[in-house]
Amino acid sequence: MALWFPDWPIQAAGLCAPAALASDHRIWVCDTKARDAGVRRGMRLREAQALCPKLSLATRDQDRDARIFSSIVAAVDEVVAAAEILRPGLVILDATAAAHYYGGEDTAGELLLDAVARRGSDCFLGVADSISTAVLAARYGQVVPQGKSRTFLDSLPLSILDIEPALGCDHDVLERLKDLGIHTLGQVANLPKSAMAARFSHAGVHCWNIAQEQADRHHGVVPATPPPDLSVSYFPEEAITRIDTAAFLARKLAHQLHQRLYQAGVICHRLRIKAEIQQEDLSRVWRTRDPLTESATAERVRWQVDAWLHSGGRGGLTALSLEPVEVSTPDSSDPLWGGRSERTQVQRVAQRVQTMLDCQAVVEPHSVGGRGVAERIRMRPFGEEDDIEQPHKAPWEGAILGPLPARLGGGPEHPAHRISLVDAQGQAVFVNQEALLTREPVAMGWGQQRFRVLAWAGPWPVDDLLAGGGRCARLQLVAQAEGEERPRAWLMVWLQGQWRIEASYV
Repeated sequence: MALWFPDWPIQAAGLCAPAALASDHRIWVCDTKARDAGVRRGMRLREAQALCPKLSLATRDQDRDARIFSSIVAAVDEVVAAAEILRPGLVILDATAAAHYYGGEDTAGELLLDAVARRGSDCFLGVADSISTAVLAARYGQVVPQGKSRTFLDSLPLSILDIEPALGCDHDVLERLKDLGIHTLGQVANLPKSAMAARFSHAGVHCWNIAQEQADRHHGVVPATPPPDLSVSYFPEEAITRIDTAAFLARKLAHQLHQRLYQAGVICHRLRIKAEIQQEDLSRVWRTRDPLTESATAERVRWQVDAWLHSGGRGGLTALSLEPVEVSTPDSSDPLWGGRSERTQVQRVAQRVQTMLDCQAVVEPHSVGGRGVAERIRMRPFGEEDDIEQPHKAPWEGAILGPLPARLGGGPEHPAHRISLVDAQGQAVFVNQEALLTREPVAMGWGQQRFRVLAWAGPWPVDDLLAGGGRCARLQLVAQAEGEERPRAWLMVWLQGQWRIEASYV
């Protein structure tokens, strides 16, 4: 059974409809009335306010979302036991146990909805045979009869997987499936699993598993076997009342926990956070689809402790412990850069380096907008969230067409000032004022290297700021050296009266 709270960040902020939350001067989330007025995620604030002058705005605050949601889950705990948080705004619980205790799923569902309503919040309830299907059913407020989940899933639009972040489906994979004419989960389920794996790797198989209702590690909320004791605890000498002190403690315990997990050779999917506040024992379970990373663990601990410390009538924190509820063994057969568990290990190492040095010390490349090659890549701190807008998908006049080169520059053996391009008579080929080649290129080279030109495309004139700025032109060139079995391909640029290699295709 899943409880879904529509537009939970809006509810947590206490805004009146139409409402939206902003991040970096753009819309991060908006409610139904705002969407009806034309407001969309990623839209600039001024544009949104022009479309909806009565729009209520607040700043994005994930700590607030998690803190307030904890009080809602406390109301759920008054009705059922073992409720688990997938994310702020989404809770799952064991429908069979609740139905057995209250004499039916309908009665249990009504009591849950009433308990949430008494806290001044709205939610939808969904029931199905598995967790992922129940999450989708909650979006429609449906109780799917036992054994009928596939019938329910087959009719759902493919876009529903992109809406719910807890399902962890890859946006690009879903867009490519739509381009192939696949628009429902039933169509995805009818595809061969091997085809999804070959075309889209793990991300495609994950979408196929959801459509086939095979995505859950366990169909129930309670794991089949208890994990080994890997819990970590801390007992401060004085009660902790400040959230910044608690946040530091959360990072410390998260680091200790993941060290134990690493030594045991397992990864954690469900985490129980336990605390003692003025001799009151508190506990909450968080569940994630992907294995918990060290930073994700610290984040959830901080959210939960913040909620407990802000609850009325409670004092300081006198004990805190983290207990893995469900662990699994990574699949060692996956490749380093393709397997999910290995990616998690790489993430863990990168996060530890950031902890020792600085967040800016570990960076990763991201695709951004641009005409050439180098300007399409921006290095950002590892783990930093993607921007709401994706400028690399917008059209750029004069941009190099795909496929893009695989390597910037031509390597150490390509000194740019020695690159020469000549015609059949050995005359230099360059770009004139009309952005045309003065002669047909036949050969190119540098130093003692010589290549016979097999094909070329361009040039494309671009007003750009490269190596001092000014007007430049790009040329794609395929050439082959004598004695080599395969030709080579380069992206060349004419700038300031000379040719140089901007990037290599092989």
